[in-house]
Amino acid sequence: MAKKAKSVTFSSSSPLSLLSSLSSFTSLPASPLNQTFSQSMMEETVEAAESIIKKWDPNSPSYTKIISLFSHSRKEAKEFIKCIRDLRRAMHFLISQHSQSAKLVLAQHLMQIGMARLEKEFFQILSSNRDQLDPESVSCQSSLSSNSEFEDVMQSDDDDDDDDDDEDELKKAGESITKVEKAAALVMSDLKVIAETMISCGYGKECIKSYKLIRKSIVDEGLHLLGIEKCKISRFNRTDWSVLEPMIKNWIKAAKIGVITLFRGEKLLCDHVFSASSTIRESCFYEIANEAGINLFKFPELVAKKETKSSPERIFRLMDLYAAISDLRPDIELIFHFDSVAAVKTLVLSSLKKLKESIHTSLTEFESTLQKDSSKALTAGGGIHKLTRSTMSFISSLSEYSRVLSEILAEYPLKRNTRMLESYFTAPILEDEQDNNYTVSVHLAWLILVFLCKLDIKAENYKDVSLSYLFLVNNTQFVVDTVRSTHLRNLLGEDWLTKHEAKLRSYAANYEMVAWANVYISLPEKSNTTLSPEEAKTHFKRFHAAFEEAYMKQSSCVIPDAKLRDELKVSIAKKLVPEYREFYSKYLPTLSQERNIEMLVRFKPDNLENYLSDLFHGTPILSGSSSLSSSSCISLGCVRN
Repeated sequence: MAKKAKSVTFSSSSPLSLLSSLSSFTSLPASPLNQTFSQSMMEETVEAAESIIKKWDPNSPSYTKIISLFSHSRKEAKEFIKCIRDLRRAMHFLISQHSQSAKLVLAQHLMQIGMARLEKEFFQILSSNRDQLDPESVSCQSSLSSNSEFEDVMQSDDDDDDDDDDEDELKKAGESITKVEKAAALVMSDLKVIAETMISCGYGKECIKSYKLIRKSIVDEGLHLLGIEKCKISRFNRTDWSVLEPMIKNWIKAAKIGVITLFRGEKLLCDHVFSASSTIRESCFYEIANEAGINLFKFPELVAKKETKSSPERIFRLMDLYAAISDLRPDIELIFHFDSVAAVKTLVLSSLKKLKESIHTSLTEFESTLQKDSSKALTAGGGIHKLTRSTMSFISSLSEYSRVLSEILAEYPLKRNTRMLESYFTAPILEDEQDNNYTVSVHLAWLILVFLCKLDIKAENYKDVSLSYLFLVNNTQFVVDTVRSTHLRNLLGEDWLTKHEAKLRSYAANYEMVAWANVYISLPEKSNTTLSPEEAKTHFKRFHAAFEEAYMKQSSCVIPDAKLRDELKVSIAKKLVPEYREFYSKYLPTLSQERNIEMLVRFKPDNLENYLSDLFHGTPILSGSSSLSSSSCISLGCVRN
């Protein structure tokens, strides 16, 4: 638990305590001439202060009782501050030389009136300038002078009117900032000079009390407007994840504004107003921001600890939270650097730690779910399995969080079969295993490998071997396309794509061989021997039967990728059409005397291309069809002799 801010003690506003606070003043040299001259000057100072201070007595019946000194006349405000400081110096002298002086009693009385006025002014400025002192305006002040602009201008004795004063102060605030920022700088300057004057006179307690009260209410209101409320754990645990997701998105936006604008603005304001005392700055900022900071950063910790039903997509919201807090952490460290508000930094670190644990758990659960998947549901026509779509969508989304994942995996290295992985994957940056993306690349490659192994098992569930290979063709193509078109390409590298494209071609070749082998072998091998009419007739029958059987079976298959579909059709046509055309041209004339030649030779070479063009659209030919009509087919124009 963080230490509470150090207690700040100030002199009481009573006359006796004030005298005590001034008693440490070092007396002037004891020369009688000096004493007489100095006493005369100090008494004149007290007399001069009387008219100015009493005019602004908040307990007087005059109009000044309800008018703000600083908003009424900045010139008079400067005179008033100068008068208070001169009065304090006079009191120092009178205490050390003439502690029973009637002038000292008057000075004490005037000081109390002056402090009452400044206390009222301080409260009024804080209350009536909320727009100028809103954290957004304050946070725009990238650098605040350690010396008050008000104080600098106050030192000039040549100011003749209020307009000149205001113009001077605006110039001091800086010509490059906006009008709103200039106004904020002036208000902050007024608060600073009042605070320093009251604290130096022993009245800091009254000043600080008002400051804490008003500024805390502004911070609390700011968080409320951002949608940040104190979390009730029991209610939070009952919140459904579907409700929690939009809450997380809103929190991320609110946290950025809260840290960069709200808390940063308050810290800048506090540091500026109470620049003279680090103890006071810490005390004020603790009272204003500690509870609010804890309320803000309690939410991500609760999200990280929340138990939910297995939902892989949950990991992305957790990583969003982690990334948002990590990005804000340098600002958090600067803003909450006091020991008294260390609880906020501790909570931020705790939230990051618990988010890391939850993200790691989600990763391991996803891999485990892949490995345990035992569904035997098959996709019609060897198409893309829904597990392929969901898995690659998940893994490609993971690749967009490589920075977060690199930090998680560095702390939680996952066990894997390294030798098996290296046999098919070479990381793009093997020479630098400390590279941020290296561990991410290896881990995502491993997840894809686990999934591809699962695809092999699912392919075995098809009774038709050719359909098993077509299933692998389609799903491997989907995996490769996903890698090529997402950030996975940068992480896995061209070598990964090359190896898997080769594997894809191998699956396609195996499909062709199994699905169309009987058609290919139904034609006679090329030789110098000429077939007899009966032998030619037999080969025509075999070819027609084999082609019709293959066509009927393969017409129900599907290849969703148009480019792959056309490539496979062309490959089949190149192997089949030229061979059949040559056979057809050579032996059809020998059968010219055959009766019902149309029934014997049912396919013309040109029509084969048309039949092949119908394949892989998932539209099976009814087995009851007596013939394969080509009237509705469109020629691919694949092969021409």
